[in-house]
Amino acid sequence: MEKGHNFLTGGQVLIDSLVINDANMAFCVPGESYLSALNALYNVPSIQLITCRHEGGAAMMAEAFGKLTGKPGLCFVTRGPGATNASSGVHVAFQDSTPFILFVGQVSRTMRDREAFQEIDYRHMFGSMAKWVAEIDYAERIPEYINRAYHTAMAGRPGPVVLSIPEDMLDDQAPVPALSPAHRIQPAPHTHEIEELRSRFLKAKSPMILLGGNFWSQTAVDNVQVFAEVNHLPVACAFRCQHLFNNEHPNYAGDVGIGINPKLAERISKTDLLVAIGTRLGEITTSGYSLLRAPIPEQDLVHIYPGAEELGRVYRPVLAINSGMTTFAQNLREMGSIKPSWAESAQQAHADYRMWSEPTKVPGGVNLGIIVHMLREAMEDDAVVTNGAGNFASFLHRFYRYRNFNTQLAPTSGSMGYGVPAGIVAKSIYPNRCVVTLAGDGDFLMTGQELATAIHHGINVIILIVNNGMYGTIRMHQEKSFPGRTIGTTLSNPNFQLLASAYGAHGELVTLTEDFPAAFQRAKNCGKPALIELRVDPEAITPSTSLSEFRASE
Repeated sequence: MEKGHNFLTGGQVLIDSLVINDANMAFCVPGESYLSALNALYNVPSIQLITCRHEGGAAMMAEAFGKLTGKPGLCFVTRGPGATNASSGVHVAFQDSTPFILFVGQVSRTMRDREAFQEIDYRHMFGSMAKWVAEIDYAERIPEYINRAYHTAMAGRPGPVVLSIPEDMLDDQAPVPALSPAHRIQPAPHTHEIEELRSRFLKAKSPMILLGGNFWSQTAVDNVQVFAEVNHLPVACAFRCQHLFNNEHPNYAGDVGIGINPKLAERISKTDLLVAIGTRLGEITTSGYSLLRAPIPEQDLVHIYPGAEELGRVYRPVLAINSGMTTFAQNLREMGSIKPSWAESAQQAHADYRMWSEPTKVPGGVNLGIIVHMLREAMEDDAVVTNGAGNFASFLHRFYRYRNFNTQLAPTSGSMGYGVPAGIVAKSIYPNRCVVTLAGDGDFLMTGQELATAIHHGINVIILIVNNGMYGTIRMHQEKSFPGRTIGTTLSNPNFQLLASAYGAHGELVTLTEDFPAAFQRAKNCGKPALIELRVDPEAITPSTSLSEFRASE
């Protein structure tokens, strides 16, 4: 294409198209395969570029951005190893239904299909874990691809999009982009569906609401709470979605995930009407598809979800409503008060939850349950808590009480290494709010190098490392299945306090529960990223059962 004063490089067109779509933050590990896009970012201060230490961390940061904002998180990585490293974040975005766009530098178009240096066919590689995968061959079509990527990432059930950007294409000349920004399209419930839902509530003797998913707004959360209040309904939250309903609220019944309160599980199994709003009802939330029997549950199931393809995919509901959360929650609030009262059920459900969320006795000098309670008391209601995966997280989910929307960031995909990148993003978006990451020792060491990213960008996140010297979840299962025959799960860890200092962060070591409040206050006041190692007895593997008890159970 001929050059002219109305033409830009493909790299500039790409970045300008992101600006038009209101992009304000992106995450990357730089690579020579997309230098023209990086060069274009040099003159665009409206997009903050966070430079990461590993593509897996960069992709998880972009996914966490999508969770918190509802806008697609943007990640740039180079070809080959960069893309394979980033795939962990793509998988999280897919299973967590998060809007996300991954840009992958690609070999020049003239070298394709020769297995050129680091060449991969990304359509095949990402085809089963992304909503859409494409390669942009012509610079003039970049705006079209960007808008479609935004629409696809946000539409229906949100998810990841992968765009391959050949190196030479980014140097081609293309017209200045002329397009309108993409926007989320939310389906709305039909009047007859709302009327049927009201009718089912009227007939129900013990109904419950179950909230989940990753596409809520503050308004939607508030409207559901109002409806639950006026109708005295118990409300539970799906796995790692506890922030969707104030855990201190008298209608809150608890979280439905790993280590579910047995009384809550019994309540769900006996309910005659379960209204599931926004949750896919996946394996973890349904306790391996046993809490709700597949494909036809014993309970009357009403399922509300923004992606029509998910309704009836696993469970056959008595009423399926294809709707976005904001529009449905508004309809729910307008439904108002329904005559039957379920106040006694809601009160008992909340009492059961409060009893379940009181710390238990565990072996060793550090009681993680008590520390989680201390943490809750030491932080404001708007503080954000992030975590990755491991048995340590069961203490957080059980004993922490989330009070505000968008204060929990955790992977429903169960990915280790998520907490540190997510904490860095949360603190970037909310610099005036306290942000704490809880990570296991194995969990931290998967993406812990992103502490250098926090130092470099001045992002003062606080990281709590639960150090028990092993991959605890796998050790627990080993002891249950093959008592005494443990292999591959023991860890030799660094001195985390000294490691923090080496990065330039503040470091603390806690070996006794009572020492935590002072250590945490010092971390909050230090004025830089901070890390607190919690030295936990390996026996304290879950809030209710020791490692030895698991070994003896077989």
